[in-house]
Amino acid sequence: MNSVTVRVPATTANLACGFDTLGCALSLYNTLSFTLSDRLSFTGCDEEFQTPDNLACQGFDAVYARLGRPAPSVHIDIRADIPVCRGLGSSAAMLAAGAMAANALSGAELSKAELLSIITPIEGHPDNLAPALFGGLVASTSRDGKVYSAHYPVHESLHFVVLSPDYTLSTHKARAALPSSVSFADAVFDLSHLAMLPHAVALGDEEMISICLSDKLHQPYRFPLIPGSGDVRRIAEDLGCKAFCISGAGPSLLCLTRDAAFAEKLSAAVAALPHNWQVRDLAVDPTGTEII
Repeated sequence: MNSVTVRVPATTANLACGFDTLGCALSLYNTLSFTLSDRLSFTGCDEEFQTPDNLACQGFDAVYARLGRPAPSVHIDIRADIPVCRGLGSSAAMLAAGAMAANALSGAELSKAELLSIITPIEGHPDNLAPALFGGLVASTSRDGKVYSAHYPVHESLHFVVLSPDYTLSTHKARAALPSSVSFADAVFDLSHLAMLPHAVALGDEEMISICLSDKLHQPYRFPLIPGSGDVRRIAEDLGCKAFCISGAGPSLLCLTRDAAFAEKLSAAVAALPHNWQVRDLAVDPTGTEII
């Protein structure tokens, strides 16, 4: 094998109370082709990202490093539909694609769980990487260099409606806004909601989901970094959706609803707002990263 093509989904992480823990794969994709070559080269991405620091390269090289083998040079063709720096797991997608490609080209046959443990140190946390690799709704934690994950069902009627503005928000800036400590009461608040959220999502219970998508650890500090988010939230609630949160570190916002017409109504309602909010009606991706 001298070439492999990998498809990897976008992810929405945190889901309010699941900070750095919970994430879900969505039906929006990047497709990357890796072809053995005499030098590293790229098509489909800006010149500034055409370096060994590209996250697809980092994921690729990390697998070969774990195998104790030098990574071969490759040409990487990138077809990206996941927007960058919008809270939809673009960095995790590139890492996962690189790791999966290396696994295939090396013939290593490592499991996705093993790949997850290899690339999580690069990202720093597995909440996007786990669903990107496995698909579905996934909770994850790490201990002593190994990442553990749990997988939860999602009711088939749920629509994950994502709104993305025309500006970016770096994860670094979003993390810098967080406090160095939180109160015991706020920690308990989030734990109690997180314990209920997977059950609510499995049932497709919109009222329970809206209650569980409450959080006191990160969203109160991040919403001020997302201009227009208050207006979007009010519009979503006026249209009947109260299950609302920040997607990842933002600035994308997420609505969970069983209303198949909600995205169309929301798109029309936010059209007059500043920041050119793009509305995507997405489903859960059940497969995760795959060779196609």
